[in-house]
Amino acid sequence: MTTTQDIQSLMTDLGARARTAARALARSPGAAKDRALAEAARALRAAKGDILAANAKDMEAGGKKGLSKAMLDRLMLDDKRVEAMAKGLEDIAALPDPVGRILAEWTRPNGLVIQRVAVPLGVIGIIYESRPNVTADAAGLCLKSGNAAILRGGSESFHSSSAIMAALRRGIEAAGLPGDAVQMVPTIDRAAVGAMLGMTGVIDVIVPRGGKSLIQRVVAESKVPLFQHLEGICHTYVDGAADLEMARKVVMNAKMRRTGVCGATETLLVDRRVAASHLPVLVRDLLEAGCEVRGDAATREVDSRVVPATDEDWRTEYLDAVISVKVVDGVGEAIRHINAYGSSHTEAIVTDDAAAAEDFLQGCDSAICLWNASTQFADGGEFGMGAEIGISTGKLHARGPVGVEQLCTFKYVVRGDGQIRPG
Repeated sequence: MTTTQDIQSLMTDLGARARTAARALARSPGAAKDRALAEAARALRAAKGDILAANAKDMEAGGKKGLSKAMLDRLMLDDKRVEAMAKGLEDIAALPDPVGRILAEWTRPNGLVIQRVAVPLGVIGIIYESRPNVTADAAGLCLKSGNAAILRGGSESFHSSSAIMAALRRGIEAAGLPGDAVQMVPTIDRAAVGAMLGMTGVIDVIVPRGGKSLIQRVVAESKVPLFQHLEGICHTYVDGAADLEMARKVVMNAKMRRTGVCGATETLLVDRRVAASHLPVLVRDLLEAGCEVRGDAATREVDSRVVPATDEDWRTEYLDAVISVKVVDGVGEAIRHINAYGSSHTEAIVTDDAAAAEDFLQGCDSAICLWNASTQFADGGEFGMGAEIGISTGKLHARGPVGVEQLCTFKYVVRGDGQIRPG
């Protein structure tokens, strides 16, 4: 694709095929969708060699391009991750069918029976960057919820995502559903993103998953409604009533399990009441695990290896082995800091004080709030939702992990027996 006209023609064709597939999916019974997901999982396993070979090309190119260690980890596939994608599709198939659920029902005095019924959104566009497993997760969630999907992966994962998509389509077609239910934009030309953002009347909602620059562009340019989160500036607050060993375990996992995921803790807040006992241990644990620590004056006092933090650090999603640390005066200041600097994504408190925990859970204006658990649980799979298409930090329609139920809207079905509205 070399011209704007070529790109527009390509996207128009993808959109028309997606609309046709969406109409078929919307009427497909749950059993048919589940068979398609099971066949897609089998096809992924059968294509593992092709997928890993394609991923090797992406990894080699990413290394030459100078991608960070965290970005390469997001890009990398192995036997375990391919199996996780296949298992994820099977987990999605095991979920209840979200389509056709009666969300509410009532009868009017005139005898009209009114139902609010869950229905698919239609066509969902997903724009994402380096994580190729998103290809399988997003396609599976859209299929289960009766939606067609148009996926535009990043250039870094193009070969991997293409191989995954080919396997998914083979499985879906083997089960008798239209392969066009899931489509991938077959070009890395950025003009395709611009075309997607203008496809009103074709794409019903767009889900951007990626870095700050991608999200900002999508938010600024899209004429299509969005499920989006700008950043994952997640916090863990260690309260004055926190058990030290629990805090060590939770903080280490929240930051270092996988530093490149959006649920990784980026700022650690520690109550001044336990700064003398807890802070030196937590900082040492992080430093010895290979994490750079950027701290306020109180944090720098406990370890000379701590780098001074700037105001910008409190606003930064590192997606790497870097963390900012600040001492605060209790849960109230922790909440104020989070609401001022956070991105409404995920926050955690570690404490044995139930009242402090409730203050935190109620006071933080974020999509996900946890008590005595790692922020890395911010994931649809961990919530029992099978998988997620993303984490929404907005407040309209969907918030937090966006799973199959959130990929449905609703309509009203009204049944009568000849009622007319009086003049």
